[in-house]
Amino acid sequence: MLVAVLAVLGATAWMSWGDTGDLAVGSLGGPVAALAAAVGTYRVSRSPRADPQVRGFWRLWAYSSGFLALCAVGATVGAVRGHPGMPVYEAVPALFCLSAAGLAFRHVALTRRTLSDWARLLLDGAAVAIAGALLFGYAVVNLAPPGTPLPDRWAAGAVGVGCLLGMVVFGKAAVSPGTRVDPGALGILALSLLIGLIEVMLMLSGTRLSAVLVTALGYPLIALAFCTAAYRQARVLDGRTAPARPRWSLADWLQYLAVACTAGLVITVSAQDLGLRGRAVIAGAVLIAAIIVARQLLSLRENRLALIDIRHRQAELRRLALSDSLTGLPNRTGFSVALAERLEAGLPASALLIDIDDFKMVNDTLGPAAADQLLVQVAQRLQESCGADESAARLGGDEFAVLLPVDDPAAAEAAATRVQRTVGRPVTSADQQFLLHASVGIAVAAPGETADEVLRNADIAMYAAKESGKASWARFEPRMRQDMTNHARLAGELHDGIAGGELRLLYQPVYDLVTGRLHGAEALVRWQHPSRGFVSPGEFIPVAERSGLIVPLGAWVLREACTQLSRWRQAHPNAIEAVNVNVAVRQLREAGFVDEVAAVLSDTGLMPNNLILEVTESSVVDGWQVRETLQALHEMGVRLALDDFGTGQSSLSLLRAFPVDVLKLDKSFVDGIADGEDRGRLAVAAAVAQLAEHLQLKAVAEGIESQEQMDRLRDMGYRYGQGFYMAKPLPADECGALMAPAPVDQVR
Repeated sequence: MLVAVLAVLGATAWMSWGDTGDLAVGSLGGPVAALAAAVGTYRVSRSPRADPQVRGFWRLWAYSSGFLALCAVGATVGAVRGHPGMPVYEAVPALFCLSAAGLAFRHVALTRRTLSDWARLLLDGAAVAIAGALLFGYAVVNLAPPGTPLPDRWAAGAVGVGCLLGMVVFGKAAVSPGTRVDPGALGILALSLLIGLIEVMLMLSGTRLSAVLVTALGYPLIALAFCTAAYRQARVLDGRTAPARPRWSLADWLQYLAVACTAGLVITVSAQDLGLRGRAVIAGAVLIAAIIVARQLLSLRENRLALIDIRHRQAELRRLALSDSLTGLPNRTGFSVALAERLEAGLPASALLIDIDDFKMVNDTLGPAAADQLLVQVAQRLQESCGADESAARLGGDEFAVLLPVDDPAAAEAAATRVQRTVGRPVTSADQQFLLHASVGIAVAAPGETADEVLRNADIAMYAAKESGKASWARFEPRMRQDMTNHARLAGELHDGIAGGELRLLYQPVYDLVTGRLHGAEALVRWQHPSRGFVSPGEFIPVAERSGLIVPLGAWVLREACTQLSRWRQAHPNAIEAVNVNVAVRQLREAGFVDEVAAVLSDTGLMPNNLILEVTESSVVDGWQVRETLQALHEMGVRLALDDFGTGQSSLSLLRAFPVDVLKLDKSFVDGIADGEDRGRLAVAAAVAQLAEHLQLKAVAEGIESQEQMDRLRDMGYRYGQGFYMAKPLPADECGALMAPAPVDQVR
């Protein structure tokens, strides 16, 4: 744009103080400015922030600028040679320039044009084209200097009509709310066509002054308009300038002017061959037509204003449909549309699916309003951290996404690490500071994949990241989809297995390490599949938790274990007092879980102290609903055991808020305890025993596999223990046979 401005200033200075006889020097600014316009428009067409349609629009205008440079050269040659009018070698590049601009128009509309839209545009253009053809045809015949070759006359007329059509097309596009290209840039381009129209009229006059104005000043002005439009579009794409809001249409006034000029032309031509009465009839007919047209134009104006309002509303509805109301980011639909556009254009793309770990706990602790503030902060950080051509979106809840313009796995993984650091910075809400973590799934778009497939792959990878321990990222691999399919198939078979009685319970005895007698038993579910055979709990329990089948599965285990304890207590006078049942966090979230436990105890004739529910530390910190459920169970008299104690991050703080009765030391602290080499493991095991003693809790050691481990734990103060050394999980009848006073070395 600066080069074009200098060209205009140079031409103005030359016309004011230079030797206007040397047109070759004065017209140098036209080709230079046109080449600058070609560079400027081409640079916009390469902008990474523009969508493919906008890039295609400006690429065609770059071609149009190139033809404009050739046209300026042709005008210079014609002026130097003293050629009157517009020579053919100037008009042909001008027509190519207008053709490229016309082809660019197909990239303007935001939505696909209907047949009616094209018909209206064709009629508008036809009205202006016919009027322009009549006017220019009359001007070519009467205004062109004598001796002007006929091809030159008609070439100039064709260029003039083309400029008129371009003004209609781009003038209408500039006032349309549904346009991809900035309306302000479109208006400037329409202005450049008006300058071109004026040039054609000057050329037809054939005077020396008109030749100087056209060659020295006209072409630099057109090129300056091109550069200005490209500069404005670039600023809009960079976010430094707001998109223009169209207010009035030059194209509409051109249509009114076309009608008026045609009517005047009819009167002028008719008046030359008719008498007074004939002239009066013609004038009256034109006047009546003008009145009718004016009446229709008033109605059309009202309709146009209503249509503009409707289109504005449509644009606003589209914005609302594609954006998230809380954060202002694109929503799932908007993200899918952006991803689909990149894939359809053959551009590289990757998707990051981001899920905030344990956000439900934050939501339950702070309440929805404060949690929403945290989500807004996370959204702002993601948006600020996005690089060129990257975009963030909120897919729903605490789930976000980032669209990357890359297909390199290493670059996508680096972006995932950057996103995790962004989310991991402390955030503040309700005067409290929180440290959030995120699990990120990465999906690199493969050739031929759709947006839905890429998003599904990212979702699968995100779940893989969560299963690996959260606060991590995972990149999608084809085997993950197979794993997901296998999980879905296994979930369906598990559903049938629960209903078909394929599950059974084993009971692992819990012994008194001092007396060697049986103290209790932990119920462990097993699945004997009719075709797969034995299915490991480590395989089907995660499937049950993910699919929600853990709720009916847990309900069956609870009732079956309580029923079995009731049978033991009826058959054996020395039967254990209580049975241990593992409970998943999904069960504790169920509103009717407390009533379910009470109903099972009542149906089996047990007291609340005959049941010990084992929960993990992660279950306890899940939220207020889980804490209320555990408190209600404790008040009922059901005893609660904290399983895998020592492996969580909040073990000690839980003992103050959680109504615990039993601490179960995790097996990881029992392994190798007899060797005495791992002093940290010894210290934790001893501390848990002392803590349980001071808090008057039962301490149970899990995973005892040798006599040395049992002796060492007993010396530390552990009263109870379980493990393969003492007894493996047993069927109900075998476990019942052990319910007699017997030392540990006898029951082995």
